[in-house]
Amino acid sequence: MTTDTTALRRHLADQIQADNPALGPEWRAAVEAVDRDLFLGPAVYRPDNTRWQPVRRAAVSQQEWQHLAYTDRTWVTQVDGLNAEDAPGPVTGSPTSSATLPSLVVRTLQAAGLRGGEKVLEIGTGTGYSTAILCHRLGDDHVISIEYDTSLAATAATHLTAAGYAPTLVTGDGLQGHKEQAEYDAIVATCAVRSIPASWLWQLAERGTITTTISGWMLASGMIRLTLDDQDIAHGRFLPDTISYMLARPHERPPQPVFLRQDGEARPAQVDPALLDVWAGLFVAQLAAPSATLMHTGNGVILRDVATGSQAWTQENDNGWMVHQHGPLRLWDQVEAALQTWQAAGAPELTEFGMTATADQQIIWLGSPDGPRWQLPV
Repeated sequence: MTTDTTALRRHLADQIQADNPALGPEWRAAVEAVDRDLFLGPAVYRPDNTRWQPVRRAAVSQQEWQHLAYTDRTWVTQVDGLNAEDAPGPVTGSPTSSATLPSLVVRTLQAAGLRGGEKVLEIGTGTGYSTAILCHRLGDDHVISIEYDTSLAATAATHLTAAGYAPTLVTGDGLQGHKEQAEYDAIVATCAVRSIPASWLWQLAERGTITTTISGWMLASGMIRLTLDDQDIAHGRFLPDTISYMLARPHERPPQPVFLRQDGEARPAQVDPALLDVWAGLFVAQLAAPSATLMHTGNGVILRDVATGSQAWTQENDNGWMVHQHGPLRLWDQVEAALQTWQAAGAPELTEFGMTATADQQIIWLGSPDGPRWQLPV
């Protein structure tokens, strides 16, 4: 590695440390040691209004590419399964893989509480960058990483070899874990899930931990570290960071038809839809209506239930907000009741929420396990 590259990696570590003074020295050392440029490949996507513009390494100056590589920023590498290097031009669609910003990678790994010596299963190899960070911290023989996408898995293996790391790499469904090398001291997911897969709990050693992001179809999320007790029950509280990862592909929202507004039954809304612009408020709404999606309009919000087709939409008038509800579920009733419960507790941040999980039942609670609670879709 050249002196210039070393300086660029140190500069990246400086960026991360400035935004996260609590960053541990062992994770800073990993950022300085792992060359992110080796994990970007020949092209990435840059957002361009509603499209994704491929940026090719060979088509830009070395200085421009290095700025891209050593800036603490996420770069999308795949959109709807199309890798950036294969895109003929700008594309539309949803990102399906990315080179996650390095600060999020190390925040996640630090949140996992790894001290060295643990056997770790990483869910989502992606480009291989986070895997390399883990290898630098723990050693190659302590890291097993699984990737769902076969082309991404192959590319990550190439990247890791080029960077000098040799973890155990597996291609398969990370939601099933990797029972062949269980039990694990820690499972760390670089994707989000709607609930904890039972296989993760089964493959965890006693007192082992799961660090993951709980998200859903309203795209509200919270990171949590769960610890498994001797009764095979995992417990934990949510962390303060407002962290977002892509949902694991089997947990993604199904395709939706064009929305057709139905008038349904109308009544005054008891809470302001603007509460759904608050991170914790949106998280609560998602807990109350886990199979619903959210859209914003110029005059309110729309909730649509994927399973039943039920819908609710709000509209402002001179007297406040009206809500219209149609279908077998009263989506706004569910969301409104949860938001009122949250407000009655003082509208706390995510750190006041916790989770209790078994293979059969997973509960998110507010305040304490005996407090208000919502069940996740298992």
